[in-house]
Amino acid sequence: MSSRRRNFVIAISVVAGLLAAGVTAWLAQRKYVPPISADDPRQVALGASVYATRCAQCHGANLEGQPDWQQRQPNGRLPAPPHDASGHTWHHPDDILFGITKNGMTPYAPAGYESDMPAFAGVLTDDEIAAALAYIKSRWPADIRERQAHIDKQSSDQGLTP
Repeated sequence: MSSRRRNFVIAISVVAGLLAAGVTAWLAQRKYVPPISADDPRQVALGASVYATRCAQCHGANLEGQPDWQQRQPNGRLPAPPHDASGHTWHHPDDILFGITKNGMTPYAPAGYESDMPAFAGVLTDDEIAAALAYIKSRWPADIRERQAHIDKQSSDQGLTP
């Protein structure tokens, strides 16, 4: 093989390797949100268990949130909001709800915002997080579920979700 051809093969191999590494990095950074279905009885049942164990102590056994959830506490933080229809959870698309549950509030809040909401990455699996959200959604009235589904679809249509 001539040195010119060998250099060409090496160059192509290097470019292919760099492209493969770039694609791999892009895929690793891409957000993955498992399906979240309030109509899947198995997912909702798992979610009920996860919610009772990990969420209810702050957000309430009946998704009612903490008292005066819209009033800052002396430490400047807001109490845990309700996840029922009276709260604002349903105002957000699934990928945001999933991301907040997995990563905490920091990536979604203004700089300096402090929250008692923990990140559950490493504590709950992605499927357990999705199940907890499915359970929450299953408790909403049909009109709220429909409105949230519309918000989720708009977000997806605008390319804001993966």
